[in-house]
Amino acid sequence: MRSHIIGNVLPVLEVALERGEALVAETGQLSWMTGGIELRTTTNTAGNSGFFGAIGRALSGGGLFMTEYTTPYAPGTVAFAAKIPGHIVPVQVQPGQSYMIHKHGFVCATEGVQLGTGFQQSLGAGLFGGNGFLLQRLTGACTAWVELGGEVIERTLAPGETIRVHPGHVGMFEERVGFGITTLRGISNIFFGGDGLFLAELTGPGRIWLQTLTLPNLAHALGPYLSRDASSQNVETAAELGVAGAVLKSFFSR
Repeated sequence: MRSHIIGNVLPVLEVALERGEALVAETGQLSWMTGGIELRTTTNTAGNSGFFGAIGRALSGGGLFMTEYTTPYAPGTVAFAAKIPGHIVPVQVQPGQSYMIHKHGFVCATEGVQLGTGFQQSLGAGLFGGNGFLLQRLTGACTAWVELGGEVIERTLAPGETIRVHPGHVGMFEERVGFGITTLRGISNIFFGGDGLFLAELTGPGRIWLQTLTLPNLAHALGPYLSRDASSQNVETAAELGVAGAVLKSFFSR
């Protein structure tokens, strides 16, 4: 098996499978594949305990079903593109080792991967889209690939060293890292600071991966362009592209 990550801003992971090899991914992840690849959608994948394993994946933010990509007759290549600007990070998971990853982070893994609920806590209505805070637990002897948003900041925490992070920026960390949710101190900070009510507290020893781009921040940045009516969008387009650009855009969008 050979893997290759192409691109920087919106990368794509290509995995070349030899005959008889297999790869496991969430449903809906596929970007393209060659003729030697066959796929099977199921709730029961290698390393997961059938239907109840599927329920655990769904509760942790993953899908109820998984897709197995196999090469029973000939080699083939399968590709998975990033959904938002960022990076796809390879992770070598050794037996007895486990990682906690954000709920949308898992891309794919070799056989033997196990996914389940690692952490779940409600952080109040409206925060994080009303879904609370979820982490998936990645374990099993396998090679896995995890998608992280924006730039990736990797740090190794010394024993007892603590860092407090906005929960959305927690991308992945070794399970041996101490983890908890703490409230932001100070009444004025809570109500007027604009940084939310909760922070994730990570305590070493262990490695952590922080992501600079979060889905809520991306949605917030795009919100003004999605919520306005057509007339206001046309006015803004004309201002940004010029009258000629706006006319061409209007013509080709009919």
